[in-house]
Amino acid sequence: MTSSGTNSGPDPGAGTEAESGAGSGAGSGSDPHRPTAESLSPAWELLLPAAAAPARGRGRALRSALREAVRSGRLAGGTRLPSSRELAGLRRCQRAYRERRDAMVAALDEHFPGTAVSGIAAGLHIIARLPARYGPEDVFLERAAGAGIALRPLRDCGTAGSEDGTLPLVLGYAHLAPGDIARGVAALAEAWRTGRAGSGSG
Repeated sequence: MTSSGTNSGPDPGAGTEAESGAGSGAGSGSDPHRPTAESLSPAWELLLPAAAAPARGRGRALRSALREAVRSGRLAGGTRLPSSRELAGLRRCQRAYRERRDAMVAALDEHFPGTAVSGIAAGLHIIARLPARYGPEDVFLERAAGAGIALRPLRDCGTAGSEDGTLPLVLGYAHLAPGDIARGVAALAEAWRTGRAGSGSG
């Protein structure tokens, strides 16, 4: 989810640590070995859960996750496992992304109650299924676009449309600070309410 009035937060895997609030490590003095979303993508999201395994079993968990990702076709054969330095970066990212996911889920609970959420706890996006009362989907997307908020429906990912009237959306949060996420979802709810009032719906 992106908004014309929303700034992206720091990349937790680049430059200084996410907890410091600093920006990307593209400038002078950055650690060239520090992993970023770009340098580890697409492997990193698939390996994040394994990176959180206890130290004794972490190598085994990573190798198993990598084999499964290659077997399923999600990663190309020959994809390397991250180094110890990169694993430390992955774990920092995992903590930051879990915080951002929690902010997204809390905002949806507040502004779109009844939304069902799926997606791993430290991934880069969630699948949010808004209740049918917020539809139809095309009207919802149009109201969001009118407020400068770009949304991606799940059907754009090659998935069949919802059969029960719910609104399945892919909402990214990886590069948004928690405060920006909360403001973005609030703006989305306001756009829906404003459009609904303008349409004369009861």
